[in-house]
Amino acid sequence: MNPTVHIVDDDEDFRDGLAWLLDSRGLPARSWSGGEAFLQALRAGSEPWACCVLLLDIRMEPLSGLATFERLKAMGWPWPVLFLTGHGDVGMAVAAVKQGAWDFLEKPFQNNQLVDRVEAARQAALALQAGSRDKLEFQRALAGLSAREREVLGELLAGHYNKNIAEHLGITPRTVEFHRANIFEKLQVQSAVELAHRMGLYGH
Repeated sequence: MNPTVHIVDDDEDFRDGLAWLLDSRGLPARSWSGGEAFLQALRAGSEPWACCVLLLDIRMEPLSGLATFERLKAMGWPWPVLFLTGHGDVGMAVAAVKQGAWDFLEKPFQNNQLVDRVEAARQAALALQAGSRDKLEFQRALAGLSAREREVLGELLAGHYNKNIAEHLGITPRTVEFHRANIFEKLQVQSAVELAHRMGLYGH
């Protein structure tokens, strides 16, 4: 998987130069003339929500970068967004980062600095995608537990030992051990501690 970098900027020369720079460093790039064009492609489904990074100019007409970002958030956009800002826009960019943007870059920037930040964002996108896949698989395994396994799982998460679980559920400790082993295998965990950790991450 090689995440695409989407460049949204209303300055054609700037975005063409940036796309060339990224392509020359082996980072696939796609350019958009403004926020509305990018949003329309997303809504139409012509641009899939594949793992990617978005470089978004903060000052565009008619739809500003901040307005575009707000609409993306409302759509549930999960991928890293880096704002491209002029000198007077740093305050707005900092506010955007507090609202969930990944980072911002102040124009003019050094090529190597920009490429390094974009690559870091791409790695973050890949980690997010892997985490989403893990979460889906864990929740699917969780849904596949039997009613009795769910009961044993609840007892394990409460910190109870096999003997206590057996008493609470009216079964033998050996049966508890059998269910515990099945739960660990289905959820792909090695210990109760790891189980509690993954439930905290993915179980809701």
